Amino acid sequence: MPFELSADAQKRINEEIIPRYPRKKSAILPILWEIQEEHGYISREGMLYTAEILELPPAHVFGVLTFYTMYEQEPIGKFHLQVCRTASCEIMGCKAISQKIRDKIGIESGQTSEDRLFTFTEVECLASCEIAPMMQVNKDNYGPLTPEIVDVMLDELRDHGEAKAAQRCL
Repeated sequence: MPFELSADAQKRINEEIIPRYPRKKSAILPILWEIQEEHGYISREGMLYTAEILELPPAHVFGVLTFYTMYEQEPIGKFHLQVCRTASCEIMGCKAISQKIRDKIGIESGQTSEDRLFTFTEVECLASCEIAPMMQVNKDNYGPLTPEIVDVMLDELRDHGEAKAAQRCL
């Protein structure tokens, strides 16, 4: 199946992103972002498309794609729950946050719920130690959290599509 991008995305890539860089291959990260924004993840075809327009070996694009954890290579749920597990969050109780997600949704880290509503991932530093333990839901950071707050958040996300129980932090 041929890879498709909207006309707007193609225009941004060709007229804004690539010309911004002195070397074409330097546009790899923003092009991957553009693809992920439109498709929700970067498929094999999206990777090959990136290699072709940047005139790079597919292995180079694959190396970049697999190095950065911010890129998804498979479809994920509507709500991507990323729980920080580094030192600050560990000390402040991230294991209890992760366990609450496992118990409530019934999935392990790296899995997506059958209804495709939630994807749960334990990750390294999300650069929000001041709100430990914390969790990122899609692009929003929440914390400090308790298992009780996470329990309510998950219900709110499932029922209303947004979380209000926890403090959203920039």
